[in-house]
Amino acid sequence: MGENWKDDARAGAVQPDATQRALYDGGMEVRREVLGAAHVDRANANTDEFTAEFQNMITRIAWGGIWTRPGLSRQMRSVAVLTAMIAHGHWDEFAMHVRAALRNGLTRDEIKEVILQSAIYCGVPSANTAFKVAQKTLADVDAEDSDAANNKEQQ
Repeated sequence: MGENWKDDARAGAVQPDATQRALYDGGMEVRREVLGAAHVDRANANTDEFTAEFQNMITRIAWGGIWTRPGLSRQMRSVAVLTAMIAHGHWDEFAMHVRAALRNGLTRDEIKEVILQSAIYCGVPSANTAFKVAQKTLADVDAEDSDAANNKEQQ
């Protein structure tokens, strides 16, 4: 970062050569690819004056500044995020990122292995909850896929 690194950090310039607009635009593109357009559209529709700065910040910093960096594949980033969500007990975010992990190319067996590994390092109770949340999320994904297939057949 430049000489004014404190200003850069406050502005969310994780990548020193990226403008705020580039971080936001790149972040929104990755956010839609990873979480799905429908999820992002819902989050944006629920944005109001109170949450607008937060939505902008996570789009720029998390999605535009971190998820767009070279060095880790999206699959590896998903593994890191799933583990962090398990470790901290963020179950709504964990469910969202189980879906994202599938979108990023992780298999169900790989997601299971992440949860098994986390049992040792994050605790068995956390892994137990993670299995329950993942099981429900995967069942929901299967039901949505089945509904989509049935709708295509009826058309």
